[in-house]
Amino acid sequence: MEGVNMKKKEQHRIVVAVDESQESMYALSWCLSNLVPRSPDCKLVLLYVKPPPPVYSSIDAPGYLFSNDLIANLEKYGTDLVRSVMERAEAVYRNFNIDVERVVGSGEAKDVICNAVKRLEADTLVMGSHGYGFLKRAFLGSVSDYCAKNVKCPVVIVKSHDK
Repeated sequence: MEGVNMKKKEQHRIVVAVDESQESMYALSWCLSNLVPRSPDCKLVLLYVKPPPPVYSSIDAPGYLFSNDLIANLEKYGTDLVRSVMERAEAVYRNFNIDVERVVGSGEAKDVICNAVKRLEADTLVMGSHGYGFLKRAFLGSVSDYCAKNVKCPVVIVKSHDK
């Protein structure tokens, strides 16, 4: 194609959404065993989404309900949670020779994941399934269902053998 500047991506990007659950660690393990060997020149992006920060209402304008200590402790808890999840993920991928990038977002998981997949130009999104039944999914919604319908790349939803 003459006159068209075709930009070649350096690596195949696989985004794996990780959280505190066993299901996400199983999905990461499954990805390493099943997708990575088929894409030897790939980059694994671990994506963790922190819950949205608490909303402080105008009722608490004087600061009676949410003290600075409480806010600092909530922020520390969030930081500790990120570190804990990433350490667990590292234990899963440690023995694989793969380029890994860690990304942390904050907000509603489904929106953060979809936006990150787009921004990172992911080739594949891998997610674990919590195995919620129909009623729980109806009330809570399913992040993996939402992402599968709204991202432009293939989505692999990994269901553990326990479910």
